[in-house]
Amino acid sequence: MEKKYTRRQFLKNASIASAGVSLGLNALSSKSYSQILGANDRVNFAVIGLHGRGREHIHSISACENAMVTHICDVDQRELERASLLVKEKNGSEPIKQKDIRNLLESKEIDAITIATPEHWHAPMSIMGLQAGKHVYVEKPPSHNPAEGEMLVKAQRKYERLVQMGNQQRSSAHTREAIQKIHDGVIGKAYFGKAWYSNNRTSIGIGKHVPVPDYLDWDLWQGPAPRRPYKDNIHPYNWHWIWHWGTGETLNNATHEVDLCLWALDAKYPQKVTASGGRYHFNDDWEFYDTIVTSYEYTDKMITWESNSCNNMNYFGRGRGVTIHGTEGTLLLDRNGYEIYNQANEKIFAYEKSEKDVTMGIAGGGPMTDMHFQNFINAIRSGEKLNSPIEEGNISVTMLLLSNIAWKVGRVLNLDPSSGHILKDKKAMKMWSREYEPGWEPKI
Repeated sequence: MEKKYTRRQFLKNASIASAGVSLGLNALSSKSYSQILGANDRVNFAVIGLHGRGREHIHSISACENAMVTHICDVDQRELERASLLVKEKNGSEPIKQKDIRNLLESKEIDAITIATPEHWHAPMSIMGLQAGKHVYVEKPPSHNPAEGEMLVKAQRKYERLVQMGNQQRSSAHTREAIQKIHDGVIGKAYFGKAWYSNNRTSIGIGKHVPVPDYLDWDLWQGPAPRRPYKDNIHPYNWHWIWHWGTGETLNNATHEVDLCLWALDAKYPQKVTASGGRYHFNDDWEFYDTIVTSYEYTDKMITWESNSCNNMNYFGRGRGVTIHGTEGTLLLDRNGYEIYNQANEKIFAYEKSEKDVTMGIAGGGPMTDMHFQNFINAIRSGEKLNSPIEEGNISVTMLLLSNIAWKVGRVLNLDPSSGHILKDKKAMKMWSREYEPGWEPKI
């Protein structure tokens, strides 16, 4: 019978195993261990962006050893108050609350920041954090456009702080096991990765220009993005589907599964990127596709991603996942297990986790998020290798941003596989970057 573990037990045991030492922690609670080490050994976190995923950051940091949320930041006063109650529940004390990231970064008490804001803020805020001497955990995608990704990688090298990208499946124990089996040849030579995502999102309607709510600082919410008037269907979530602030379903979700395909196939930038799709299901303010098929082509392998944002018909009974195809079989992988099939399509191995991670929820959450944070904390404290350093994570994000550009311009993009830069297409390459609100341009 499979042994059951609590979320904290699983996290603690995996952390010890990854460090390769036994510290006798099983007899100690998280709080008592932190007291023994002393405050100087604890990583103090500021969580920025508190709606949905940011709250999961609080949950995960609170589940980790040697870490505490001491500060929180959001431009929405309601989110600050809700998150403050959650932190007090988890830690026994209220965090310091800030609305403006610039004021927050002045604090010497903060060791690391986590970013779960709208995507147009991710790279500029990460760079600001690095310049202030903070380590950075930034949700996917860490950039709104490819140029920002390049800047963030350069900033990490310049300021010599750690940057972990929030593609938490990189820290999943069963995923790491499955990828290692692929690399060891369990399905022969792997040459094709298929990734998918299916959901039943509803219409966002046609927004109306209305006064900004008194609880929201709309100017600070926009930050580095050129100013636009407030509409009633943007905040707190539907900015995902507006090009000015978001990056569509591809960066919202393909970041996870396409990254797994890259990892499994040991691939980096492709030679060609294509994307076909449209907004078919509803007629509203949604500016991206709701249905899309993308293709990333290499000389000896290929990756595809298919998304249906408004029709949740599943593949293999799963709303999201990947299949990795090889010369001797196929491996099916998702957040909660994996299966291996031989060339006769016979299942020869299956593993399913007893403690599940959230698969389709907006905020995510579960053991692998805890593990991803613990890996980040261990890297800060003891030099453990990051599972998703920004230099690696930026590759998958950049190629996904390029598929958005391919969709926008309506043609195949040919790339320089050493850098991801678009070749011989000036119009497409103009979309490599964006315009910024004067005075808010990210600089390193």
